Amino acid sequence: MRRLFALCLAFALMLAAPAIAASDPVFAARKAAEDLKAATRALKDAREARDRVEALTGAVRAYEDGLAAMRESLRRAAIREAVLRREFAARRDQLSRLLGVLQTLQRASTPLLLIHPSGPLGTARSGQVLSEITPALHAQAEELRLQLEELLVLQALQTSAEEDLQAGLKGVQDARVALTEAIGERTNLPRRFVSDPGQLKTLAENSDTLTGFANGLADLPFDGEPGDTADFESAAGRIPLPVFGTVLRSFNEADAAGLRRPGLLISAPPVSLVRAPFAATIRYRGPFLDYGNVIILEPGSGYLIVLAGLGQVYGEVGQILAAGDPVGLLSGSDPAAADFLVEAVQGSGEIRQETLYIEIRKGREAVDPGAWFALNQR
Repeated sequence: MRRLFALCLAFALMLAAPAIAASDPVFAARKAAEDLKAATRALKDAREARDRVEALTGAVRAYEDGLAAMRESLRRAAIREAVLRREFAARRDQLSRLLGVLQTLQRASTPLLLIHPSGPLGTARSGQVLSEITPALHAQAEELRLQLEELLVLQALQTSAEEDLQAGLKGVQDARVALTEAIGERTNLPRRFVSDPGQLKTLAENSDTLTGFANGLADLPFDGEPGDTADFESAAGRIPLPVFGTVLRSFNEADAAGLRRPGLLISAPPVSLVRAPFAATIRYRGPFLDYGNVIILEPGSGYLIVLAGLGQVYGEVGQILAAGDPVGLLSGSDPAAADFLVEAVQGSGEIRQETLYIEIRKGREAVDPGAWFALNQR
């Protein structure tokens, strides 16, 4: 009976109360949903843009930002919901007594409540006590009402978020397809040429380490002028990461097997767009050993940027890219919308992350990429 009354009271309070201000995770989720809608508009406009590659790159990034924000807001909403449920469970007996008292106050008239069997003096004292505890009871009831409303809003958020996620995932897939097509149709990029294309193929086939391949590539003759080395060196510490993610391992940091590699390992969502961090010439693109697809860029004479672990690579050897141009997509596949919700509720990390390996090489030596990239910038 008490449980039924509590549910009825919660529903009545929800209908009678004014709309509460959105809690932080709810506000963030609504903002993310608006960002995804804006990305849809950007994708529509990009199809007619003069520079379709640039516009579609922006649309893909907008979708990725919106999906990342939605994922984070759902995680925070799930944490908040769990906190509220734990509070309700811990206060179950207290809340039952509170609801019982409120039910009595609602049913009994004020004169009847003030009558005391000991006479006028007891009645006066009971009235004084009641006047002191009634505001506290109502304050607790108001707190309960707000928490119940917040819980209902958080539960409703998951329902609406699934629709937004489905639309966002469909949109980013369409944007990637359109971007791939636009890059394939692009013919206006300036180019440099390898003196002997056969040498590049032979070098890739005969190299048994990434270091050996990069060293051989640095010595391979290439026509045309490379990028300005001074410009690249002056940008140290300010170059954006090719993909937004989390640094898993730093320069020469040992992994679980004790293996050390002279680069950064970045964790990022699957199929994330990878972009050129600096204006550069494509010196190599394609599969290499167990690194997946690799693209190697020359941002200035004597320097190479190695990006390994891509599922798909864009561009051709010799093309000169501007900073921010797309160079490929990470491996993996997009999760389903339901996977986002399961991960948020269970906190299980079910959505697998992919990794991008990054080296910066000066001459025949690898240098610490952490000194070059702005690791905390989007």
